[in-house]
Amino acid sequence: MDLKTVMEELEALGKERLKKMYINNGAKEPVFGVATGAMKPLSKIIKKNQSLAEQLYATGNYDAMYFAGVIADPAIMTEADFERWIDGAYFYMLSDYVVSVTLAETKIAQDVADKWIASGDELKMSAGWSCYCWLFGNRPDSEFDANKVSGMLEQIKNTIHDAPARTKSSMSNFVYTTGISYIPLHDKAMETAETVGLVEVKGTKKTSLINITENIQKSLDRGQLGFKRKYVRC
Repeated sequence: MDLKTVMEELEALGKERLKKMYINNGAKEPVFGVATGAMKPLSKIIKKNQSLAEQLYATGNYDAMYFAGVIADPAIMTEADFERWIDGAYFYMLSDYVVSVTLAETKIAQDVADKWIASGDELKMSAGWSCYCWLFGNRPDSEFDANKVSGMLEQIKNTIHDAPARTKSSMSNFVYTTGISYIPLHDKAMETAETVGLVEVKGTKKTSLINITENIQKSLDRGQLGFKRKYVRC
C-alpha cells in the first residue's frame, strides 16, 4: 500500500467531531479527525513499514503522523530518526503519544529520553518524561536504576512548579507512574507527590490542577500497584 492510498483511506475515516477535538487540543490543519481505533484494520494490513511511516510523518497531517507511529518499526529507528520526529512534533499529542511511545519500544529509549529531559525545550522535555512513563508501565523493574529514578523524583520535586505547562503535566505523570508501576520507589513517589502538592497546568483555554497523590491513591484502590501492560503501542 503506497502513501497516496493510505492518505485516501485515512481521509475516508475522518470525522468532523474528532477533527474539532484534535484542533482544540492543539492540532493544526491538515487534520482528518480519525479515531485511533479506526486505524487498527489498516495497520493490520500494513503491519510494520518504516519507509511508509517516514513518508506519512513527513506529510504534517496529524492523523498521518499518528498512524506513522502505529506502523513504525522502532527496532530499526536511530537516534537521528527520533530527533527528526520530535522536531516535527508540534504539539503534545504527537510528542507524548506518538514519538515517546515509539521511542519506548527501543533499546536507546532511556538515553534519548534523558537528553530530551535535559534539553530545556518544552515538548522535548515532555516527551522525555512521558517516555519513562511508557517504559515503567511495560518493562520489568529490573531494567531501571533505582538511584537514577530517585534522582529524577528529586529533580521533579525541586523544579516542577517552574516548568513549562506540558512538561509539568508529564512530570506529574512520571511521579504517578513511578508510584504505580515501579514498585522499588513506590514510597518515594508517594512522598514526592505529597511534597509537590497540587500542580497547576495552564492551558490555552483553561487551567487545570493535578493532584498526584489522589491519582495514585485511586489506582491503588483499584488494585493496580505493579501494573504493567504487555505492549506499549496498541
